[in-house]
Amino acid sequence: MNIVLLEPEIPHNTGAIGRTCVATGSVLHLIKPLGFLVTEKAIRRTGLDYWADLDVRYYDNFEHFISKNSGEMFFATTKALHNYSDVKYNTDSYIIFGKESAGLPEELLVKNKDRCIRIPMLENTRSLNLSVSAGIILFEALRQNSFVGLKEKGELHKGQW
Repeated sequence: MNIVLLEPEIPHNTGAIGRTCVATGSVLHLIKPLGFLVTEKAIRRTGLDYWADLDVRYYDNFEHFISKNSGEMFFATTKALHNYSDVKYNTDSYIIFGKESAGLPEELLVKNKDRCIRIPMLENTRSLNLSVSAGIILFEALRQNSFVGLKEKGELHKGQW
């Protein structure tokens, strides 16, 4: 799976998403400009020691990202017509999120109307946290693909199942 962040602004969100990507074997794509330096303490704190194991790729802008990647792309937005659970994800799908303060550019959404997805929520709720949204949609995509490659069960520290 691929998680794409277009111009992320908050290092804690990107760090948490990076940690989730490591845990699921997903690739994190970061499209500049970033609202922080990836060397910031906040990214390291939320990403913990996982950041060194992250497959992260950087792009100068969205056009640069498109020139380097092809495949099925979904655009996460609160304005979409389709729920995230109503689409079929492939094991190499790209799930694209916009910056925290503004989301994805509207012209991008209009061009990809049938690929826009949303997480249902109460009407008076503006949005969910970016890292929460990424986790919700990523795990639905992984579930649809039978969690291929992921550990089947956890182990207890002292006891046994």
